[in-house]
Amino acid sequence: MPGDTTPGDGGATGGQTRSSRRRFIASSSVLLGTALAGCTGGGDGGDGGDGGGSDGGDGGGTTSMTEVEDITILLTPGTPSDVRGRYEPLISMINGEIDTINAESKVLGSYSAIRPALESEQAEIGMDDVTLVSAPDLFEVYGTTVTGGSAFYFSVMLTNIDSDVDERTDMEGKTMAFADRLSTSGSVFATYALKQAGLDVGEAPQGQPEDFEGVWSNHDIALKKLGNNEADAATTWGGNGLPHIPERFKSEFPERVIEKSSFIETLDTEEPKFRPFWFSFPIPKQPVYARKTWDSENSQKIGELLRNSDQELVEQYYPEGYNENKLPFATLTNTSIEDYQPVIKRLNDLGVQLG
Repeated sequence: MPGDTTPGDGGATGGQTRSSRRRFIASSSVLLGTALAGCTGGGDGGDGGDGGGSDGGDGGGTTSMTEVEDITILLTPGTPSDVRGRYEPLISMINGEIDTINAESKVLGSYSAIRPALESEQAEIGMDDVTLVSAPDLFEVYGTTVTGGSAFYFSVMLTNIDSDVDERTDMEGKTMAFADRLSTSGSVFATYALKQAGLDVGEAPQGQPEDFEGVWSNHDIALKKLGNNEADAATTWGGNGLPHIPERFKSEFPERVIEKSSFIETLDTEEPKFRPFWFSFPIPKQPVYARKTWDSENSQKIGELLRNSDQELVEQYYPEGYNENKLPFATLTNTSIEDYQPVIKRLNDLGVQLG
């Protein structure tokens, strides 16, 4: 299937056992006299016998060992440098607030690669709904991400300002640029919406549609294809698409978008400019979940941290020059697999095979 993946930086390192990803670091409160004892002679013998030697008996210091677990968090597929930049405050917060964890992020080439990486224990945490709904019994749900006070986001179809595409049926005989084939907002919801409008979507999103041409890549590339006139329209998620929509089109937005989108304030902030012609209903934002085979106290620590974090805490971990409009996480709200039934319904209707 050409175009169904985007080159990433590869998967998480394979072949690692849980024990090989644990290590110890020393935390010390050793007095300067003890630290220097071996250099200054420590009394008259120089062997530490009278001066508080290296065994710490008289040196007044303590050294403890903290077990640190290396964990991998799989981010949503896309352009690796951009995706990592968006999630940098989240990863930094985990590392800064939990001293028994060393978290790193990975961006895989496609959504279809996420579940195998988790099942083979190459990673501990995922952040996409398609993997979760494909095998809910395999994962523990921490919750659904919240940004800008909303736990919902939207799929949006965009076209060029001077395009003759005004509604979904106008896509017949034209080219639609999608994100990853299994992206909820960038493919699944849009393909279902085109089918509901009466277009023959064929085997899409896992094959080619009949009434129009589909090209799949990732959210950013989909918009680039539209901007370069390599596609007549593109579908993406609101946080990626709204910045490209001129302010004057806001009056045409459905009320549900105005009320529940976290990204209204980003309108008209990026080039090139596009015109929206369809919005989905509110979709629960991405869940954060851990594989149940990760038997570690750190799993519970991360869940508690993410559910109790807030914008003020996350902001402490912004790198210099961070674009807060791109932040995909501030805290979590409690959800379950039931909240993702609209996603399951569309996957089933389209005959999407997962796992």
